[in-house]
Amino acid sequence: MNRRVVVTGVGAVTAVGHTAEETWQAMLDGRSGIGPITLFDPEPYPVRMQAEVKDFDLGDRVDAKQQRYMNRSVTFAMSAALEALEDSGFRVTEENSDMVGVIFGSGAGGTDMIIEHQRILEEKGPRRVTPFLVANFIPDAASGHIAIHTGARGPNYSPVAACATGGVALGEAFQTIRRGDANTVIAGSAEAVRLPIYHAPWCSMRALPGDNENPTKALKPFDLNRDGFIAGEGACSMILEEYEQAKARGANIYCEVLGFGSSNDAYDMIALHETGRGLLRAVKAAVRSAGIDASEINYINPHGSGTPLNDRVETLVFKEVMGKAAYDAAISSVKPITGHCMGASGSVEALACVMAIRDQKVAPTINYTTPDPECDLDYVPNVARSMPVNVSMTTSVGLGGHNSALIFKKVN
Repeated sequence: MNRRVVVTGVGAVTAVGHTAEETWQAMLDGRSGIGPITLFDPEPYPVRMQAEVKDFDLGDRVDAKQQRYMNRSVTFAMSAALEALEDSGFRVTEENSDMVGVIFGSGAGGTDMIIEHQRILEEKGPRRVTPFLVANFIPDAASGHIAIHTGARGPNYSPVAACATGGVALGEAFQTIRRGDANTVIAGSAEAVRLPIYHAPWCSMRALPGDNENPTKALKPFDLNRDGFIAGEGACSMILEEYEQAKARGANIYCEVLGFGSSNDAYDMIALHETGRGLLRAVKAAVRSAGIDASEINYINPHGSGTPLNDRVETLVFKEVMGKAAYDAAISSVKPITGHCMGASGSVEALACVMAIRDQKVAPTINYTTPDPECDLDYVPNVARSMPVNVSMTTSVGLGGHNSALIFKKVN
């Protein structure tokens, strides 16, 4: 069974917006959410910038008792999921709930809760540690909370694939509907790792750029002078539906999910393989799953992390898969705008692909000033572009060698 799958709702929380529309508009405007670190004392660190979600509150959208046990990433996930549901016009009911799934990933889960309760344990003793701790810091806490709040009783789990988590979650949701295990899936990913325990090793790895005086200009994907990523946080959710169901209820269809591929480099826990062999397999699998020729892809939103190796490898992979057609495709990274949202990045960047099809516009790669001879494709420098977008693709890579690729198509 290969049923068609479409996107009927979107939601997001990022450093540049608390909704999908706000986030998308910031992407088009090239408005960066990267700034000085405020969530912890940055002074001991050589890099003192990140993309933080500011002034966020779930408000009364979720019962206060349930919110009490949500870690930061789950609050982002819940907000994005509820926005996506409202946007889709889909209602979970007693009659349909068994065929409504939740597949919502997180790379790290509730590390903030672990750190806080370790402090409570040391300062106040074991009796003061909440019995609800473990159930709420594990990576699948978001998928559980979303199901409890919405009543969705179908397939439910939380993929973990480091920075490829979002792509894998959406891809698994696509396959779940395609094979008939669900008719609707609330899908996406969330991350909130703006914590010293994560920032310190990234600084030690020298994976972050050092221009603390110009945080909005420090992240430069595909530029000759790129020198690392800047961390972000947030969530993105999409409502995926079986096409005939969506059409029958008169849903607003953003686009069709056409193909998905995933793989592993089987090489190193941190570095990509220099040939891009793992990502190449994922992209080829997505193209094969989509049943298209790779030359049909108009727009690519890549991982585009701004590290010297990643951007060169992705460029190689796109040329290997698409041949000369790679030079005709528009490619842009939104990480200088949202920051690198880690486990949420795949779903946040999928949003850029979905909205590009809806609006026939692509977001720019900001801070691109000096071309790199090894990165010689069209990276949509600095200014958004209106253009025909019939087929779009997003790629993600993650620690541990994880790779994912998703392909979307306009529904005519």
